[in-house]
Amino acid sequence: MSRMHNPAHPGEVLREYLPESLGVGEAARRLGVTRQALSALLNGRAGVSAAMALRLEAALGMSAEMWLEMQAGYDLWQARQLRRPKVMRIAA
Repeated sequence: MSRMHNPAHPGEVLREYLPESLGVGEAARRLGVTRQALSALLNGRAGVSAAMALRLEAALGMSAEMWLEMQAGYDLWQARQLRRPKVMRIAA
């Protein structure tokens, strides 16, 4: 996976794939999740879980792996922005 500069949160990307005419409540119903769960994802307060990635794959036809890779890339970039503790190398 290539390093991106400040990648978008998967929820931000998901917003682009949902029809404007489809409300959050209806989208949540179609995905089989609560409105609160989908809203948290869309607003970057929650990440894409494996279960959600499978739901998105079924609903949108975009692979679960793509959603999980997007989440992993976002999480890794965010973690790299934090101060890291000193770690000592473990030799084999």
